[in-house]
Amino acid sequence: MTRTARRPGPEPGQGQDAAAGSDQLSHTARRPGPSTHPWAWWGWAMGAAMAASTSNNPLFLGLLLTAVIMVVLNRRTDAPWARAVGAYLTLALIVIIFRVALMALLGGRRDGVVLFTLPEIPLPAWAAGIRFGGPVTANALLAAGYDGLRLASLMVCIGAANTLANPRQALKSVPAALNQLSVAVIIALALAPQLVESLLRIRRARRLRGGAGTGWRAVKAVLVPVLEDALDRSMRLAAAMESRGYGRAVDSRGQAWPTSLLLILSLCGLVFSTYALLSMPELGRLPWAILGASVVGVMAGLHLAGRSHRSTRYRPHRWRPNDTILVALGVGAAALAFWLQQDHYAVMNPRTTPLQWPQLHGAMLLAVAMLALPAFITPPPATRTTAHRKKAAR
Repeated sequence: MTRTARRPGPEPGQGQDAAAGSDQLSHTARRPGPSTHPWAWWGWAMGAAMAASTSNNPLFLGLLLTAVIMVVLNRRTDAPWARAVGAYLTLALIVIIFRVALMALLGGRRDGVVLFTLPEIPLPAWAAGIRFGGPVTANALLAAGYDGLRLASLMVCIGAANTLANPRQALKSVPAALNQLSVAVIIALALAPQLVESLLRIRRARRLRGGAGTGWRAVKAVLVPVLEDALDRSMRLAAAMESRGYGRAVDSRGQAWPTSLLLILSLCGLVFSTYALLSMPELGRLPWAILGASVVGVMAGLHLAGRSHRSTRYRPHRWRPNDTILVALGVGAAALAFWLQQDHYAVMNPRTTPLQWPQLHGAMLLAVAMLALPAFITPPPATRTTAHRKKAAR
């Protein structure tokens, strides 16, 4: 006689608790918590980029890249634009390799420790000062690597902003006066992540069908479907925008000429104050006063110009105190980097002739810690929160 093993069931009353917990979990999954404002991520990333632009110290830039990548890996979502972080890192590595290769082939520096010698090709007289080949020194390669690492850090910071910020939510949070301009900017910013997503999806489909994954034929086989998919997405986006009223004649109540004059004068003040801060230090605090007044004038002008455009917003994204803290962390890191560049220039930009070992300053570690802090203080993505809660319920 065969006995059927019976799976032990829950205790009396336990099934109701489990069902109630499941209902509560599904209800929580349907109502995710508040997310970080997209422009707060852009403010944090711009602060990180400004900090990276002030130095070519490989130790500082390496720590900064580690902090930025850690934040991206901990706070990115499963959206299409959040899958392009690997492409940005690959592009940054290509930039470093290309910069070092150019220095080795076309560099003019011959001083320092010679590592190897390339065959030198003589150039005509009109190309004086440029050489092709010849001795390659460690000093020249290190200088090129430092510059390439700085440029790669800038690219990774911009890629982090594209990965973490939701472009659709960013479009909802711009002033009404910049509505049409913001549509074009958001579409341009979302182009690279969409192309990366199309490339990954088409390559995965080709592998499942047994197609070749390497070689020039694979590149040609992937390029046409990627471009076709990008064109198809553009057409669908244009149709969706047209159905929702984008591109129609703006119902304007007339913009007064004082508003236009205020915007023009404020923009001119921004240009003059920026130029004065960079090239005319003898003016003292006057450029700072003009810069502050110009910023206030631009904000007031955009507010007044936005009142003449009638536009509605569906579920606008609110700015919360955590968003202010996030932007403050990026601005604080940039301020520390600028202070280090002014008072400790040799630490921020180590010399390569003669060779010097890069050094770290305590303020560098503080700036890196400020940039890494959003990985712990910002709310996690809603999709990952739901996944963690499901694992905990099991």
